[in-house]
Amino acid sequence: MEFILGDAIKGLVGGLLIGCSAAILLLANGRIAGISGIAGALITKSATKLRFENLAFVLGLITAPLAYSVLIEQPEIGVSTNPIMLVFAGLCVGLGTRLGSGCTSGHGVCGLSRFSPRSLASVLTFVGTAMLVASGVRMITGAPV
Repeated sequence: MEFILGDAIKGLVGGLLIGCSAAILLLANGRIAGISGIAGALITKSATKLRFENLAFVLGLITAPLAYSVLIEQPEIGVSTNPIMLVFAGLCVGLGTRLGSGCTSGHGVCGLSRFSPRSLASVLTFVGTAMLVASGVRMITGAPV
């Protein structure tokens, strides 16, 4: 794998934006920027004053990459076109966030920055499981890295 400075800078800027947005949400509202919790609050029946804020947050997650691809460049992303695999993957992620009491954004970005032992255990579980699954899929399918 070759080091490309432009890609490293884009990753750094993206990471800074994610960290700043999580810090602003925590400092301004006292809330953790956990995507699964924010998205889940949109589909619950209880109407709260944070509903608009949650909707704006989720819409930002959707529109920011679209704006980037239109204004800057189209990123190279490979996504399975198999609908069964996409639904299965989504269900696995949803189940995992419920079992883990949060997602990688809540635990990884916000929890680790607050030195939460529970978040550290969750992130190690997320990463370890992802490594095992990716290695297993590669071994079974013969797909390149």
